[in-house]
Amino acid sequence: MNRVYPTLSIYLGRHFLVALLGMTAVIVGLILLFDTVELMRRSVTAMSMDFSTVFGMALLKLPHTVQATLPFIVLLTMMFVLFRLSRSHELVVIRAAGISVWQFLAPPLALTAALGIINLAVIDPLAANLYETYQRMDDNLIRGQSTTLNIGENGLWLRESDGPVSTVVYAAAVRQDDATLTLGKVSIFQTDNKERLSRRLEAAAGTLISGAFQLQQVWDIVPGKQAKVYDTYKLPTSITMGKVQDSFAAPETMSFWELPQFIRFSEQSGFSAVPHKLYWYSLLASPWLLCAMVLVAASFNLAASARLGSWTGRGVAGLAAGFLLYFFSRFLYALGLSTSLPLILAAWAPAMVASMLGLAYLFHREDG
Repeated sequence: MNRVYPTLSIYLGRHFLVALLGMTAVIVGLILLFDTVELMRRSVTAMSMDFSTVFGMALLKLPHTVQATLPFIVLLTMMFVLFRLSRSHELVVIRAAGISVWQFLAPPLALTAALGIINLAVIDPLAANLYETYQRMDDNLIRGQSTTLNIGENGLWLRESDGPVSTVVYAAAVRQDDATLTLGKVSIFQTDNKERLSRRLEAAAGTLISGAFQLQQVWDIVPGKQAKVYDTYKLPTSITMGKVQDSFAAPETMSFWELPQFIRFSEQSGFSAVPHKLYWYSLLASPWLLCAMVLVAASFNLAASARLGSWTGRGVAGLAAGFLLYFFSRFLYALGLSTSLPLILAAWAPAMVASMLGLAYLFHREDG
């Protein structure tokens, strides 16, 4: 029967936590450096952007990128902890005292599981909000896209600029029927280059057609003039059905808590919610994946001796396994997006496969 050793558990947990913080700091520095350089390269043509703006965009993107690299951070952390304990011969003493591998791995696994839960509940909402701001700045400052779409449970919000005139479109209800976008209770506001209201349109309903909004039962209100009423009215626009569908292409800008509500709205409105459902399932699987990386690191490095040569080979093998798992997860993710694979399987398979392989090896080594 395995006993719990509080002093040893606290000692191992402290080692893992300190190494995790240090490894995270190193990875964050590297990510920030490379993202800043990449944004500087992309912003060469944007003359209005200075270094402070570029660095601010890199900081906004940083939490999302760190989330994506968190499994590798956990893998490298566990490998470093095992290396340090082995080089100081503490690992040999712990194993010689009869401590099983499960007792040894319990503190890192518990801390990793807690990290995964905190990431979902606290870090992910913050990262999603910051990444949404980054995407907006990237579209406006670097890509030069003047059109903004926002579709959610409160309806559709659209903003587009055409020279000195800016147009804001709001529809309380929105639904896709095949290639047609149907709008209900439409309000359209047009402003000049000084953000002063120059025109307002109120329509009972409307549809998005090629190059225009086709509105029905329209009130045309211009400040200082008498309102006009039209049975139908065509308002030119650069928005297309493809752009509306592309507005769903960034599930990373929504937090773990917002995604279920948005998925329900999308499906009720006739839009495809496959990317958002797959991303939500992958977030659910992320704590398990982090724990699986601890098992993978232990499988490759727990048996290594204190000799540096042995650690070099096992370390390279562990990193190779991590990269192989990453490409495997990306491949399954692509299959899930194309609906060639069930979404739950595409999201959970990498974590399940990695954990089962790690457990199988450790059971074989520990219990024969």
